[in-house]
Amino acid sequence: MNLFTEMRALVIASLDQMQAEGTLPEGLDYANVAVEPPRDAAHGDMATNAAMVLAKPAKMKPRDIAEALAAKLAADERVTSAEVAGPGFLNLRLAPNLWQGLVKAVLETGVDFGRSTMGQGKKVNVEYVSANPTGPLHVGHTRGAVFGDALASLLDFVGFEVTREYYINDGGAQVDVLARSVFERYREANGLNPEIAEGLYPGDYLVKVGEALKDKYGDSLLDQPESVWLEDVREFSTDAMMDLIREDLSALGVTMDKFYSEKSLYGSGRIEAAIAELQDKGLIYEGVLEPPKGKKPEDWEPREQTLFRSTDHGDDVDRPVKKSDGSWTYFAPDIAYHYDKVSRGFDALIDVFGADHGGYVKRMKAAVSALSDGKVSLDIKLTQLVKLWKNGEPFKMSKRAGNFVTLRDVVNRVGPDVTRFVMLTRKNDAPLDFDFDKVLEQSKDNPVFYVQYAHARVCSVLRKAEEAGIVADDATLLGADLSKLSHEAEIAVAKKVAEWPRLVEIAGRTNEPHRVAFYLYELASELHGFWNKGNEDASLRFIQEGDAATSQAKIALARSVAIVISAGLGILGVTPAQEMR
Repeated sequence: MNLFTEMRALVIASLDQMQAEGTLPEGLDYANVAVEPPRDAAHGDMATNAAMVLAKPAKMKPRDIAEALAAKLAADERVTSAEVAGPGFLNLRLAPNLWQGLVKAVLETGVDFGRSTMGQGKKVNVEYVSANPTGPLHVGHTRGAVFGDALASLLDFVGFEVTREYYINDGGAQVDVLARSVFERYREANGLNPEIAEGLYPGDYLVKVGEALKDKYGDSLLDQPESVWLEDVREFSTDAMMDLIREDLSALGVTMDKFYSEKSLYGSGRIEAAIAELQDKGLIYEGVLEPPKGKKPEDWEPREQTLFRSTDHGDDVDRPVKKSDGSWTYFAPDIAYHYDKVSRGFDALIDVFGADHGGYVKRMKAAVSALSDGKVSLDIKLTQLVKLWKNGEPFKMSKRAGNFVTLRDVVNRVGPDVTRFVMLTRKNDAPLDFDFDKVLEQSKDNPVFYVQYAHARVCSVLRKAEEAGIVADDATLLGADLSKLSHEAEIAVAKKVAEWPRLVEIAGRTNEPHRVAFYLYELASELHGFWNKGNEDASLRFIQEGDAATSQAKIALARSVAIVISAGLGILGVTPAQEMR
């Protein structure tokens, strides 16, 4: 049940009547007609911009359209008033039974309230984390993991068929560095002093990998040249790191549908096939790129390379796919990987990258546009840096990791629920401060606590109802006389609940799961505010002594809030609290 959709349908039907009657010219486009919450709740329950957006194409004054439309809308039994404001905005007030009916709809639907068919079952691939398999995940990966996972859940909630995917960057030189680093820990496991030269990975997390390598090979590799052991140690080390990464993701509550190896692209003909596809489209040529503007390197010299004509698809410059020595650039396997995604039949692709990958956005979008003939969209979401604080100071690095704070450092200190919610309290492209003290404090300033406390408060109401002998399971509450919910404070709570289906569709349309976290804070604030009013006005309390019927109506309202909070937290991957300690 989406009241905003219902009211928009009423507005559109009224506009159609006005066209049929000749009040409006025919053939108007309603695409930009919206019904939304008013900027000021005192102005009404909903507002529509219909007169404003139709005035120009209709060649009419906005107020003339608004006044005619207001008369149509006011005739509907669901609308108690329709008032023209300003140059032509239209504010609507709705009958109380709509808000009361909404509470019932939430109870009937449960946590699926707000689910949408907006996605129409279209297939979406969400790629996120995709960290180099050279060590444990750090706090930057944590933000990308949380954002990507919440986005995937959000898209599922609004009707898309979602695949969660991790691209294993195991095809570059960094995995050779990993292998050499592990070999030093292997030497250490065999009683020799490790030589952790500059450029190798120094973290203690590799000690166990070296020991496991010893368990497999004994001391048989010690006297062998690198050419003998490098490939085996590289594969062994990569597998060990991916096991560690999977454990890290599991600790955060993240489960991938697919892990895709970059290495699998090499020697398989897939890179060649992707480049050949672009070649067939006339987008591959041999040429020389201009030096970077304003910063020509001293050692730069013009070299002929194999280039992708990415400027034909919105990029700033054409991009090399093969170096002058005949080897592939880093971009080539990325093209092949996305070609593979397109070939798997996805309707849309979403990549979640760290902020340092901003330079890849236009080239990757150009590649997907070219490979799919513009039929598959690619949205790239960049996650900005996370700054960690404790006791008013920057949080120190992890010895285990060597030079960064790990995902486990964060989760072990505050838990996965707090970690996930806090990571979504800012838009993905805005920097985030993560203060270990503040995220655990019990106050309104801590959004995690504030939302969880709202859910826990409703749970406490249910326990108190049971103690008072009031039956308050959802099946019973469905039969409650909800007409008893008539106080403006009760209606205000129902109005905020009513925004959920609209909000979740907007969040899904824009790929912005942080909107869910923001909304949950607002809904929790509404519940807490209502609770405080009950402290002053006994008639607003959820439990009305000696009046089970009124109590059940009020508890039904509280349950509707808890259900929506539970649904929203489910999208964010956070477990609702039953009680606060």
